[in-house]
Amino acid sequence: MAKLGKRMTAAKAAFEGKHEISIDEAISLVKGNAKAKFDETVEIAMTLGVDPRHADQMVRGVVTLPNGTGKTVRVAVFARGPKAEEATEAGADVVGAEDLMEQVQAGNINFDRCIATPDMMPIVGRLGKILGPRNLMPNPRVGTVTMDVKAAVEAAKGGEVQFKAEKAGVVHAGVGKVSFDEAALVENVKAFVNAVNKAKPSGAKGTYIKSIALTSTMGPGVKLDVAGSVAE
Repeated sequence: MAKLGKRMTAAKAAFEGKHEISIDEAISLVKGNAKAKFDETVEIAMTLGVDPRHADQMVRGVVTLPNGTGKTVRVAVFARGPKAEEATEAGADVVGAEDLMEQVQAGNINFDRCIATPDMMPIVGRLGKILGPRNLMPNPRVGTVTMDVKAAVEAAKGGEVQFKAEKAGVVHAGVGKVSFDEAALVENVKAFVNAVNKAKPSGAKGTYIKSIALTSTMGPGVKLDVAGSVAE
């Protein structure tokens, strides 16, 4: 078994005995023990009492974090004509139609979010096996299949986060950077937790939110008090 370094050993010691604490306490702990030489991401993981293999238990949605993510998001837009121009003016990094499809098919996926106008879906649909597993497939449920290209691009660039339950019922996302002040991170975590809570599917039975954990990119994790986090 690999020996822990001094930084991780010290961080684990600081987290010792810390279980089911408040969002405020967790943010303070995670921020105070993020010692990497880069601006670490504060990450959240929520374990849900759902089985995403069943359509009525799928959890999926989008939330705009009040203080942004601190991450530069590269946006691709499938559009033609005036809508393509609108996307470019709004700040999209890649805009195209068949040419963009060919880039994706060739493995050139230089973007973090994919938006499409409805008329482009026959083209985008051919890329399902490529974009789907990367959670990049445009979907009207999260506002990425739309005629309002400008708003979609601006939202993606401005701190909008998509979430989707994985096979084990876990939802995870980055909710800011450790360089953010504590109040900003607390607001972001609350917004994300509340969005996931509101996205509870009709087929979910029993306990919906089983656990919530926060961590930084290179740090240990700490579990939050679920009841207090959802109620706040």
